[in-house]
Amino acid sequence: MKFVLASNNKHKIAEIKSILSQNGCDIEISSLADIGYTEEIVEDGTTFEENALIKARAVATLGYIGIADDSGLCVEALNGEPGIYSARYAGEPCDHTKNNAKILKALEGIPMDRRGAAFVSVIACAHPNGSCFTVRGECHGVMLEALQGEGGFGYDPLFQPDGYACTFAELTFDEKNKISHRAKALTAFAESFPAFLKKHTF
Repeated sequence: MKFVLASNNKHKIAEIKSILSQNGCDIEISSLADIGYTEEIVEDGTTFEENALIKARAVATLGYIGIADDSGLCVEALNGEPGIYSARYAGEPCDHTKNNAKILKALEGIPMDRRGAAFVSVIACAHPNGSCFTVRGECHGVMLEALQGEGGFGYDPLFQPDGYACTFAELTFDEKNKISHRAKALTAFAESFPAFLKKHTF
């Protein structure tokens, strides 16, 4: 059975493959482009869980085991925004520079003790027979007042994880993969996935 990640995001695919391998879940994962899937998957859910399942199930309808991640940044002072709209916070098309500029503007004047935030990742898995499950990971920290670092992507240059004096963008690829929200979700996924496969006779 082929495993397909419902994404063409190269950064996300690389992270997922690396983290799953580190957790002993060594499976070959293809992207949407690899299977020739070009249709837009409409993510009209209201939670990370709902959107992750929408994407995983879209792949499963094609006969593959679908794996999907829905993730985003939730800022306390912004009542949880941008949340599920993180990628398109500043509008379409997705633009990381504009997203960061918008969130910095929204947080102007907010003191550091009120700039708490969490990156959230939900991983969903769906099989063509309808079986599915989700797992969730969170990484807590604070939003800085200016961009720091050249690595990572998205809001990484603004997010300083708890216990660190640097942003996600200043960590190495391997360092980030040990503590990130996606790392936590994928660790839980790697633990749950073998039992999921064993439980169902496909």
